Amino acid sequence: MPAEPGGPGVLRPDITFAYGAAAGLAGDLLLGDPRRGHPVAVFGRAAAAVERGLWRDHRGWGALHTAVCTGGAVAAGALAAACARRSRAAAVALTATATWAVVGGTSLGREARAIGGALAAGDIEVARERLPHLCGRDPQALDGPGIARAVVESVAENTSDAVVGALFWGAVGGVPGLVGFRAVNTLDAMVGHKSPRHRRYGWASARLDDIAGWPGARLTALLATASGGDPRGAVRAWRRDAAKHPSPNAGPVEAAFAGALGVRLGGTLSYGGRVEHRPVLNGEAGRAVEVADIERAVRLSRRVGVLALAVCAGGRLAAGALRRRRS
Repeated sequence: MPAEPGGPGVLRPDITFAYGAAAGLAGDLLLGDPRRGHPVAVFGRAAAAVERGLWRDHRGWGALHTAVCTGGAVAAGALAAACARRSRAAAVALTATATWAVVGGTSLGREARAIGGALAAGDIEVARERLPHLCGRDPQALDGPGIARAVVESVAENTSDAVVGALFWGAVGGVPGLVGFRAVNTLDAMVGHKSPRHRRYGWASARLDDIAGWPGARLTALLATASGGDPRGAVRAWRRDAAKHPSPNAGPVEAAFAGALGVRLGGTLSYGGRVEHRPVLNGEAGRAVEVADIERAVRLSRRVGVLALAVCAGGRLAAGALRRRRS
């Protein structure tokens, strides 16, 4: 392993990220998420405790909640990285552990396949029971095709949120970037929705998630276009329909997945009794989502995740080499 000039046992940060992120993603592919004691769940409980103490129906208090929780996660990641940086093995192990903890591609695929298996067996009630594990849609308002479409949309969006975005910010900021992005994404899921309680309080978390998710969403859409079955269709859907989506980050990702898979996404959705009429993505060239498209979406998601690792690790190594040449 190449050592950093500052010490014989210290890895360069770019090498540390490359080795650690590869090991962490491999751990996710082999093991998935832990059944108990997941670090993200621990963070969620801590964030909920902070909310109980700070909640006011006010944007300023919500911004403070976001700053405390995100700042605490980043600070903890920075402290852990500082403690591990003098040891090659410890630095790589910490990066690998953080990567494994924050990415969730394997669990995403397992949940999607479980719902797809229930739909293929004709057991729509089981599919409805499992859907909340994957997304916030109202399962009772969906028939079989509606559930299949919701699963494909969730696989697309979570490929960005649970895999690519984390790898991008890990390449930028190391362990603090990994845990910071996951903290932002988790807070958005907890308080960033437009419920009466969180309409104002969760505003800062939702906006920060939009900002943090922007680069990962575009990288996800680009990689889905490159590795999908119909690159031209993906580009066409991305350019024509992404801006129609109410989310600035889900739009490019879902449109690119829709074009790559040759299906239609979007349309009428229901969240906890609230109905949204969203534009259809890839409506001109795509067909209705079928159960078999769930497996195709999961495979595309996995290809995108592996390519994202190569791009992010390669980019971090290239940036490190450029800095060394200039110094």
